[in-house]
Amino acid sequence: MKDRFPQTTDALREEERKAWLDKDRRYVWHHMQPYAASRNPLIITGGDGAWVTDLEGNRYLDAMSGLWCVNLGYSEKELAEAAYDQLRQMPYYPLTQSHLPAIALSEKLNEWLGGDYRIFFSNSGSEANEVAFKIVRQYHAQNGEPTRWKFISRYRAYHGNSMGALAATGQAIRKQHYEPLAPGFVHVPPPYCYRCPFGKARDACDLECASIFEQVIQWEGPETVAAVIMEPTITGGGVIVPPPEYMKRVREICDRYGVLLIVDEVICGFGRSGKPFGHQNFNVEPDLVTMAKGITSAYLPLSATAVRAELFDAFKDDHPYAHLRHVNTFGGNAAACALSVRTLELMEQRKLVDRARELGEKLERLLEPLRNHPLVGDLRFFGFMAGIELVIDKQRKTPAPADVVGRVIAACKNRGVLIGKNSDTVPEQNNVLTLAPPFVISDEELEWLAKVVIEAVREARR
Repeated sequence: MKDRFPQTTDALREEERKAWLDKDRRYVWHHMQPYAASRNPLIITGGDGAWVTDLEGNRYLDAMSGLWCVNLGYSEKELAEAAYDQLRQMPYYPLTQSHLPAIALSEKLNEWLGGDYRIFFSNSGSEANEVAFKIVRQYHAQNGEPTRWKFISRYRAYHGNSMGALAATGQAIRKQHYEPLAPGFVHVPPPYCYRCPFGKARDACDLECASIFEQVIQWEGPETVAAVIMEPTITGGGVIVPPPEYMKRVREICDRYGVLLIVDEVICGFGRSGKPFGHQNFNVEPDLVTMAKGITSAYLPLSATAVRAELFDAFKDDHPYAHLRHVNTFGGNAAACALSVRTLELMEQRKLVDRARELGEKLERLLEPLRNHPLVGDLRFFGFMAGIELVIDKQRKTPAPADVVGRVIAACKNRGVLIGKNSDTVPEQNNVLTLAPPFVISDEELEWLAKVVIEAVREARR
């Protein structure tokens, strides 16, 4: 296998590297990449800790944990062994019945959530949200309110690629050529303090960004609104961190009108926020929680939809259509569940949630010199993630164009660091650099990462 898929490139001749690149160009369709950019992809052949190695032998510190997900780094042998052991014992059985890893993981997730939830397993965040939408609509129908079928989400938020999850997504560019999508999704402005949609200053607002939910519920008709879906912090849409009381206010509004609250923890969950789950920073209890990515540190595909036990009671009736008629062939794969249990055990043993919080606080201190830089309009942090909003006019908050953002990202890559940005979000506003490194990064590596980012931003100014 190592000969077929080389993990080091020292022995590869130039013609061998070219052959792999030619095959990539011929056979692979890259995610989220325009055609021209996809012609010269970074072909990764190995990983170690927070680092990855490409086909040419170059090493990069992955400051985005892949896609916000490789929290335990690229070389945790105990995770590979957990999957291997389960694959040898029993590689697969569908969750139309059950298996021991799914039971153990469901119990562990309840411990992390600190509540009483039933867990439905899928493979991706998009699927977890689709399941949540179906559960919510069926719950209301079986609870005597069949007219509740609408969902409220926020502009700039991302909830997935599938037709329902993309309808919930508030990113116009992602929807081009794919509409009409699933009906019943209504959007409200985000809690974007830097660019307040309500024209308020940070110290002179009355949480209009939260109160708007009540207005929209009233305008739509409370009897038609099923749920609100939100991330604790809007992540891929630009690391938009809400005011401290925002989520609690939204929860109160939901309770007032009998609207359920779905919290999308696909990125914020599993320690990324400095708490086990992002919503725990705001002291709210969701009705449903969707999760993926860090649930296995991305070593195998897995996602989950956690449903408060009281909601599950509505599905216990003997009526032929009372049960949730949703099946997922690979959802809750036994090896993925076993690997996930080991992921959470290792995080507990190594106190990695606390470590993530400490790393986030340190990253904020290290990046502070950027706050007064002419290209930086805003710095935002939530646990161990950061958003650096680039502008070309600080007074007018004019978003930096794509070429400026691209220069910063390229300068980081040239120095050996891979960073991200919000992509295909809002026309002319894809100007937020994003950082979400693995939790296994060392203090020294984090200091070097911050130094590289600062240098890259300063270089782009010249």
